[in-house]
Amino acid sequence: MNFCEKKLGGITVYDGKILRLEVDEVELPDGAKAKRECVRHHGGAAVLCVIDGEALLVKQFRYLYGKEIYEIPAGKLERGENPQFAAARELEEETGYVAGKLTPYLTIYPTPGYTDEVINVYLAEDLKKRAQKLDDGEFLSVEFIKLEKAVEMIANGEICDGKTVAAIYKYLSEKK
Repeated sequence: MNFCEKKLGGITVYDGKILRLEVDEVELPDGAKAKRECVRHHGGAAVLCVIDGEALLVKQFRYLYGKEIYEIPAGKLERGENPQFAAARELEEETGYVAGKLTPYLTIYPTPGYTDEVINVYLAEDLKKRAQKLDDGEFLSVEFIKLEKAVEMIANGEICDGKTVAAIYKYLSEKK
């Protein structure tokens, strides 16, 4: 059976700097009609850096969760921006590190039930330390955390960010 849904029409409810909210009408595989609330997003880029068994993480306050969380360095793409360029930019801005090599590593659909956001994760190698270049209004700390400790932090709920969990577990699964 073909499970494809066909877009019949839609409206834009909100169009902002980071996202666009649309409500689409679709035809389901059985011919019935349904509504889909769609958050359109330009996507993001993130970077996993591991040096001597330690992952480079940033810790920052996330307003929607009301607390500080650990994440791999990441940021949103500008419309049409190359994800690898964005990954390099965010790594340097947030951490002050520049990668001699960035390799595509993982593609993540963070919440496929309502958004088309795609996060492209890169693996960084040959890091060199430069100056951090935080954006205005951006406040974060940079920490190297042993991978074994990061796994403990995931298990006990200290690291909950999906892209970070996925990147660390993929890295560890490949190192076995």
